[in-house]
Amino acid sequence: MTRTERRTRRAVQVTGAGFAALLALSACSSDDSGGTSAKPDASSSSASPELSGTVTVFAAASLKESFTSLGQEFEKAHPGTKVTFNFGGSDTLAASITGGAPADVFASASPKTMAIVTDAKDNATEPVTFARNQLEIATLPGNPDKVSSLEDLTKSGLKVVLCDKEVPCGAAAQKALEAGSLELTPVSYEQDVKAALTKVELKEADAAVVYKTDVHAAGDKVEGVEFPESADAVNDYPIALLKDAPNAEAAEAFIALVRSADGQKVLTAAGFLQP
Repeated sequence: MTRTERRTRRAVQVTGAGFAALLALSACSSDDSGGTSAKPDASSSSASPELSGTVTVFAAASLKESFTSLGQEFEKAHPGTKVTFNFGGSDTLAASITGGAPADVFASASPKTMAIVTDAKDNATEPVTFARNQLEIATLPGNPDKVSSLEDLTKSGLKVVLCDKEVPCGAAAQKALEAGSLELTPVSYEQDVKAALTKVELKEADAAVVYKTDVHAAGDKVEGVEFPESADAVNDYPIALLKDAPNAEAAEAFIALVRSADGQKVLTAAGFLQP
């Protein structure tokens, strides 16, 4: 039989039921060559298991806007996850963690408050600095009191608010005042930087010493005034995975996002300095 005859005979044999068999054979060939999506998907899934569950992040109040944004990005990138935040004064958050509050991640506004956690019963992995923050004076819109320096806050009759001295923004403010050899008695000490800023926003105070990031987040509700002594009181922001994290795998992924190029863009846009 010639080659042409053999080809003709084969063509006839694949009609009817043979056609179905040929389709099945074709499908098998596609599987072997990677033509279908089933095998790559399975392989990809085993290499990068999907994250799920809730990630609980305790973070300094000054991180509220940027971390909320990063939390939303994380949830979009990892369907099935949920990032919940507890924002507040770093010292208060640290006390809650050492007191047994369940959390996966701690992001503090200073190494000192992070040490409260890391030094207590080895509660966290080695912290890493992911951002820095600098102080700024927040005044009423338009700066009606013409505040132009840290020394101006010592003027008689000016209602000034500071963060509590135990809170990182308060400790930084005291350091800046010492750098300028200045003494200031505020009308109140607030438990976190957002509370201090709110006093100005509500016109209950004429000015407050807060972070640049908080002035930025407040928009036109306040006006920011830079002062040179702030360079002597820049705070490092460390982040750490807690040892007893209920969702350690997802927590590590969130920390990776914070430290990534995308995470740093969000933080820089909010006014934070590079670590």
